[in-house]
Amino acid sequence: MAEPIRLAASNDGEEQRLPRNVEAEAAFLGALLIDNRILEDVSIKLRPEHFFEPLHGRIFDQILRLIDRNMLVTPVTLKPLFESDEAMKELGGPGYLVKLTADGSGLIGARDFAQQIYDLALLRELVSVGRGLVEGALDTSDIVDPKAQIEQAEAQLYKVAEGEGDTGSMKSFLAASTEAIKNVEKALNSGGHLSGVTTGLDSINSKCGGLHNSDLIILAGRPGMGKTSLATNIAFNAAQRWIRDREDGIPEEKSVGAKTAFFSLEMSADQLATRILAEQSGISSEALRMGKISRDDFRELSRASRELQELPLYIDDTPALTIAAMRTRARRLQRKHGIGLIVVDYLQLLQGSSRSSDNRVNEISEISRGLKTLAKELQVPVIALSQLSRAVEQREDKRPQLSDLRESGSIEQDADMVWFVFREDYYVAAREPKHGSDGDVKATEEYEKWRQEMERVFGTAELIVAKQRHGSTGKVRMKFEAKITRFSDLADDSYADQGYE
Repeated sequence: MAEPIRLAASNDGEEQRLPRNVEAEAAFLGALLIDNRILEDVSIKLRPEHFFEPLHGRIFDQILRLIDRNMLVTPVTLKPLFESDEAMKELGGPGYLVKLTADGSGLIGARDFAQQIYDLALLRELVSVGRGLVEGALDTSDIVDPKAQIEQAEAQLYKVAEGEGDTGSMKSFLAASTEAIKNVEKALNSGGHLSGVTTGLDSINSKCGGLHNSDLIILAGRPGMGKTSLATNIAFNAAQRWIRDREDGIPEEKSVGAKTAFFSLEMSADQLATRILAEQSGISSEALRMGKISRDDFRELSRASRELQELPLYIDDTPALTIAAMRTRARRLQRKHGIGLIVVDYLQLLQGSSRSSDNRVNEISEISRGLKTLAKELQVPVIALSQLSRAVEQREDKRPQLSDLRESGSIEQDADMVWFVFREDYYVAAREPKHGSDGDVKATEEYEKWRQEMERVFGTAELIVAKQRHGSTGKVRMKFEAKITRFSDLADDSYADQGYE
């Protein structure tokens, strides 16, 4: 610029050594005041807090607000907003805004100036993280947990890499409401019922509005209910929808699909792949495992496999993962692949820190809190499968309740939604009476009564929405094909919106 603009210097000697370029900030703001359209050419997410000089940050904030209201931004329109600004008074008052536009050289390199402002802000955040890391590492008191410090440092570095850092923790209502409006727009464009990531099942989407960013969804059920199958179905459906939306030319931010990370602590990656192939080819998982398939079946299997080659579904089958290690891997997956959904099968197989392992309740509390923190940190929905206590089996009505969650206090508290999978046919099949002989009328009647009941419930399942922060609880009926472990919508879901007791 023709005349360097000098701002009030800080007395803090250390702050004076932080990376910054105040002149670049002034040149960029000057160019923006001359031509508001420059903001459209800036591809990076520049925010007021990225400016080193606080006054420049406040000027940029007001520019954003006025542009958002479709107003022309010039030194004249900004003047009333800064007449009482003390920092501006020290520089000669609102006339400083005119001085910013005195040299139009910033118009040529506006994009480069914006990039430099952003990069220097990240470097300052990196200095802050490094300083905190050094101070923590020098603390040798007994309460220090080095692994926890490493995990915390990695989380902070991840935020810096994503352009967040400490500056990302505070959001204005304008920013928050803008994000909320985008979600409403997505729901409107999807037909009025889907504002998050799709589950691939219309009945669940209608009840819950899809899977929302930063939500922790607990999917629980007794063994044999099909909770892993449902989680696998949802993971596949979200990943497949992401591919379909991309092929249809839908922008990634408007897609209701998602690249998915599946942390399988119970099953191996090839077992999960077998389930998905069974679902897509229509061949039973048992037949695939035992090789009892025909040549035609194998050709169908090969076709399904080819179609799924580009499926953005990433499976991590490392056993006995700690919650800290899982969060680290999830961060890396999002940084590398941009995942938008995480599935964990299952919560009780994760491990807490060494300090909490002596108390199982504390360990589960740490794990559930860690999963919720991960959902908020990465801004993605997290589905965590959970076991239920055996108390279900002691009741006549086998439908699960929130109190059946193992160590339910922390899990129920941290969850945004709690889903229970319930298959009545599983329990009815277990009550099969002996077929009566020709002369045993009573036994024959009992068997006929059981057969009719089995016919009524066979192949159906319920998803019980026992907790939902965003809406009502209730039940959703689904179809379940046990041979290929696939859940799908029932043609007649007559009580999808029944209340949950």
